[in-house]
Amino acid sequence: MIRNGIGIRTAQVRQERLIGQIHVYDGLGKGKSQAALGVVLRSIGLGINAPSNSNRVLLLRFLKGPERDYDEDGAIAALQRGFPHLIDQVRTGRAEFFGPEEITTFDRDEAMRGWDVAKGAIASGLYSVVVLDEINPVLDLGLLPVDEVVKTLKSKPQELEIIATGRAAPQKLLDIADLHSEMKPHHHPTAKALFLEGIEIYTGAGKGKSTSALGKALQAIGRGINHPGSTRVLIMQWLKGGSGYTEDAAIAALQQSYPEVVDHQRCGGDAIVWRNSRQELDYVEAERGWEIAKVAIASGLYKTIILDELNPTVDLELLPVEPIVQALLRKPRDTEIIITGRCQNPPAYFDLASVHSEVYCHKHYANQGVELKRGVDF
Repeated sequence: MIRNGIGIRTAQVRQERLIGQIHVYDGLGKGKSQAALGVVLRSIGLGINAPSNSNRVLLLRFLKGPERDYDEDGAIAALQRGFPHLIDQVRTGRAEFFGPEEITTFDRDEAMRGWDVAKGAIASGLYSVVVLDEINPVLDLGLLPVDEVVKTLKSKPQELEIIATGRAAPQKLLDIADLHSEMKPHHHPTAKALFLEGIEIYTGAGKGKSTSALGKALQAIGRGINHPGSTRVLIMQWLKGGSGYTEDAAIAALQQSYPEVVDHQRCGGDAIVWRNSRQELDYVEAERGWEIAKVAIASGLYKTIILDELNPTVDLELLPVEPIVQALLRKPRDTEIIITGRCQNPPAYFDLASVHSEVYCHKHYANQGVELKRGVDF
């Protein structure tokens, strides 16, 4: 399947692939580890009602020792409490940043310890997804032999999905990747001049935009679970009116366990929307979604609001831009807004972003005719 333009294909009409792929997320922009968390959420959603542990996930985090707290820690802990049979986490490394000239024996030992876990997990057949978070800089620093890692990944079980994240992925890893998304940062002087904070945008043709937003939502959910009353999360999704999205099951389970933390809304018809085939329902559903989002932004009740696929909705002219600009300018200072989706014509609210990652597509298995996979892609 080759995706051109702005149409969004709903989950209900997708075929599921069985062969696992090797994904690499790298680049200087934000969203790489968040994308890995989004895949974790989808995989867990697929496994909640499964009769076996066939959808188990290993989240192996390099360079993220337990001495330091990270945004994703609370989310992972909450998922482990809620779904202990579906997710394992291993952390290795020291907690602070270091460069090539500061490498110690401890750093090499910790990297090798993590790689020993990875090799065992890959060979075990116990996991459907293995996330190698921050393995790219580990390889770039020379803490692990690139050739050995590449050889192991190339010989992985056929159905296993591998997710590798972090800056500076080596070329040998990129060569064997089935998917390579690079997060490129953009900086907006207007946002800085207006002292605007808390508006993040993920756009571009590569995979990882909605997935990063789901990871961001998980981080916020984790904060809310560990500090009740401090945060609420709204996940508002446009152009996704169909069924069959695996994150729905996981989000529903989290809502049941933590009803005071997360709300989830969808809008749109169960069909691809193209510029030359817009229907009245598409306009009505887009506006309905915006009414929900507008009130949520203004209310201050939600500390994190995900506006998933808002960009293509605006690009398709299903919503006007100016009301969105005004709503973002008036948002409470402590409300964080995450906006996702590709667009051919960047709307004016891009200038308000304090974080803007363009997900650049170097490789995508869908462009080679490989079908998308439930629990990983949707």
